[in-house]
Amino acid sequence: MENFHQNRFLRISEVSRITSLGKSTICLWVAQGKFPTPVKLSPTVKVWKEQELLSWIESQATEEGAFCSERSCVN
Repeated sequence: MENFHQNRFLRISEVSRITSLGKSTICLWVAQGKFPTPVKLSPTVKVWKEQELLSWIESQATEEGAFCSERSCVN
């Protein structure tokens, strides 16, 4: 069952909730190459692979275990 959850697709609202980043920041960081690239399912639907997102979050974690964006850190 764990493998199922790691292969899920996440919409931008879920990505925003998980990362505590605003949708506009996510889009900007994708354009700047600072954030994982979404999968385009249709002309209007973009999703992120959950495992790629979780790996990115882990790589961004500081030594104290906090995830930091430009404005804040979340423990």
